[in-house]
Amino acid sequence: MAIDFHDVRNRTSYWGRPADPSWEAAIRELVDPVGAVVVDVGCGGGIYTRAWHDLGAAMVLGVDVSEPILAAARAEHGQLAGVDFRQGDAAATGLAEGCADIVFERALVHHTPDLAAIAAEAFRVVRPGGTYLIQDRSADDTAQPASPTHPRGWFFEVSPRLVEVENRRRPDPAVLINTLTAAGFDEVTTTTLWEVRRRYADREDYLAEIAARTGRSILHELDDDELAELVEQLRARLPHGPLEETDRWTIWRATRPA
Repeated sequence: MAIDFHDVRNRTSYWGRPADPSWEAAIRELVDPVGAVVVDVGCGGGIYTRAWHDLGAAMVLGVDVSEPILAAARAEHGQLAGVDFRQGDAAATGLAEGCADIVFERALVHHTPDLAAIAAEAFRVVRPGGTYLIQDRSADDTAQPASPTHPRGWFFEVSPRLVEVENRRRPDPAVLINTLTAAGFDEVTTTTLWEVRRRYADREDYLAEIAARTGRSILHELDDDELAELVEQLRARLPHGPLEETDRWTIWRATRPA
């Protein structure tokens, strides 16, 4: 079944790791974060809310629909100057019009059936001349071949039925661009990013996260027996020792006309 973001047992699923320098470098190529007001929609445990703060944003507001997940975010990052968290829906944040220089949504749009509503809300919240960044995976991103640095690809080899689930929920790039344009954005561009998700001291540290379904909503589609089989198959494929996990993403960048 799909992940339940309101289940208190999932409150720390999107929490507890730093954003990697590979992500920070990509963001700096797309937008100037220094002194910006950033709204991080679908912020989860605040990993990227904190990353925007560390990049020099003057104010970062994390918005998420899940109160248990927000509680974990506040506990971890709420003490940072200029950082705050608020419960809200991606299609109805409750924020003031034009309050943000940057609206950022990472790994959000594949969880929503109404792209138009989310794009319209982002257009309302970002100021004229401001930037809207969507980071998500397309079907092409998820189809990248598996390797010791991209073990996610083995999820779909071991459990082929996940391919249909994944493709069904991933945004079509052309449809998303048309949706952004229809919402009023212009200068829509796309960038491909291989982001280091996390570095592990040992293969078993990575497998422990897989067994706990930490930060990977697709794994909630598997029952416990299927998940245990995936862990064993990954163990057989991955070498002993340190592991660097990377994932391929697409970033859509759009501008609200001044």
